[in-house]
Amino acid sequence: MNLKPYGDTALLLDCESLDEAQRWFAALHDEAEVVLGARSVLLRGDPAALRSLVGRTSPVATAASLDGPQVEITVAYDGADLDDVARLTGLTPAEVVAAHTGTPWTVAFGGFAPGFSYLVGGDPRLQVPRRDSPRNRVPGGAVGLAGEFSGVYPRESPGGWQLIGHTGLAMWDTAREPPALLRAGMTVRFVAA
Repeated sequence: MNLKPYGDTALLLDCESLDEAQRWFAALHDEAEVVLGARSVLLRGDPAALRSLVGRTSPVATAASLDGPQVEITVAYDGADLDDVARLTGLTPAEVVAAHTGTPWTVAFGGFAPGFSYLVGGDPRLQVPRRDSPRNRVPGGAVGLAGEFSGVYPRESPGGWQLIGHTGLAMWDTAREPPALLRAGMTVRFVAA
């Protein structure tokens, strides 16, 4: 792990893996304002105090310490790429759905767009590449897979993930506090509609 300055009021823990970043996040999230990334943890505050905090802290033994509240997301598994995902994984479409719903996912970090969360820890058979050619328009609520991740598009946007279904649940709602439905450490259970 490398500790780097990040402007005048922050430090960045540059980690070697998502697991290491999650373990540092779990160790620090009650002690400072922190934001988890794919392989980093951003700490906001006085850099000298943050350096001291990191120096006297060790990452937790396992990222499972991130266990947070569970959110259930109902999905209609009718995505444009469901058959392609089945072909890529060697599963039937019904087996893809069973794999996606059969294992809890963990919110690793947010990014790409407000309300978009990268979910990890699902069935490893569902690891598929991004599409060769991204779409110009992916509808809000689309549920997709890419690499080790699953996610739900919070609004219409371009995107290159393999789409397996959609949900009507709002991932981002400025009338809700906090606006993002999913936050790092939460557990997500997908349920077939």
